[in-house]
Amino acid sequence: MTFVVPFDGSELAEAALVRAVEYGAALEQEIVAVSVVPERKKYAREKGWIGEDEEYDVAAAVERLREQVQSLAPDATFEYERIREFPPEARLANRIERLVLEHDPSVVFLGSDNVGRVVTPLTSVGVHVAADESYDVFIVRQRHPPKLETIDAHEDFYEDADSPS
Repeated sequence: MTFVVPFDGSELAEAALVRAVEYGAALEQEIVAVSVVPERKKYAREKGWIGEDEEYDVAAAVERLREQVQSLAPDATFEYERIREFPPEARLANRIERLVLEHDPSVVFLGSDNVGRVVTPLTSVGVHVAADESYDVFIVRQRHPPKLETIDAHEDFYEDADSPS
C-alpha cells in the first residue's frame, strides 16, 4: 500500500507531504505526491505559482512542484497530469482522485484548512477527494502537529512554521 498526497505547492500541501513522510517512515509505506496542473494562467495565479503580470510556463511550474516535493521528501515519487482546461473544482477533484486511485492508497494525506468542517465550502477540491471511502484520509490543518514534538528529520521544516510570516 501507499500514502498519497495531492500536492499543489501550498503550505498545507507541504505539511501534508511531510506528515506522510513521517508516518510512512514509521510504517514503511511508499509516498507518492500527485499534482494536476491546468494550463491556464488563472489557476496558476490562484495557486500563487505566478504573479499578476508574469507569463505562465507550465513546464516550469511542474518542475517547481517536483523540486518542492524532492526537497521535502527525497524518496517520494512525484506524478502529475497536465490538463488544458481550468475545470470547476469538482472536475479538478475527479482528476486528482483518479491519480490518487492509481496507487491504491491506504491513506491519502490532505493539506486543507476547510475539509471536514460542519459547513463545507463548495470550492474545496479536498472535500471531493476526502469523500471517497476506498481509503482513509488524514487531514492536515496546521503546518506543525499541534500535540507532537518535532521529528528530527524534519526539524527545519517545523522551525520555519514557528517563525513569523
